[in-house]
Amino acid sequence: MKQNSEAPLVPVRIAAGAQVDESAALGPGTAVWELAQIREQAVLGGNCVVGRCAYVGPGVRIGDGVKIQNHALVYEPAELGNGVFVGPAVVLTNDHNPRSVDPEGRPKRRGDWEPVGVTVAEGASLGARSVCVAPVRVGRWAMVAAGAVVTRDVPDFALVAGVPARRIGWVGRSGRRLREVPGSAGMWECPDTSTLYAENDGVLTEV
Repeated sequence: MKQNSEAPLVPVRIAAGAQVDESAALGPGTAVWELAQIREQAVLGGNCVVGRCAYVGPGVRIGDGVKIQNHALVYEPAELGNGVFVGPAVVLTNDHNPRSVDPEGRPKRRGDWEPVGVTVAEGASLGARSVCVAPVRVGRWAMVAAGAVVTRDVPDFALVAGVPARRIGWVGRSGRRLREVPGSAGMWECPDTSTLYAENDGVLTEV
């Protein structure tokens, strides 16, 4: 295991029983809990938390301040931006057409299929037991409800729920659901911060 050294060195904490490959790189202040597994060439930023029994696949790229909760499965070649939250038992898949064997019944090997990844942008949250079916992108500061199954891209700031997941509202950076501004079509406001957002053709942007 290598420690990224771009920031001031803060100890990496790896609990007894965790498996961290020697070629993985962990940023300062990152903590890995019991029975978690971080595979070869994975890169995690600083101040991340990898929960008990979580899995991070080979070559996965993870930004700073990411929380991966217990039993979450992050399969390669996923990419997680800064500040992403991955709830308990979340699954990020990597095979669009999964099969154990080929059409002749022979076991499929690594070279018999092409992994596809899930991208989760800055600040987004994936609720407990949600599933992201690759290839798919979850936008900045979006929120995926618990138990949702994401099969298509999620816009920035979108709140999605259901199977398959559909947008049911908008959320701000605080995670609170936005409310419409009376008398201002297409304008939304965060109840916590009073930040304004403008909606145009299904795209939300901060004002």
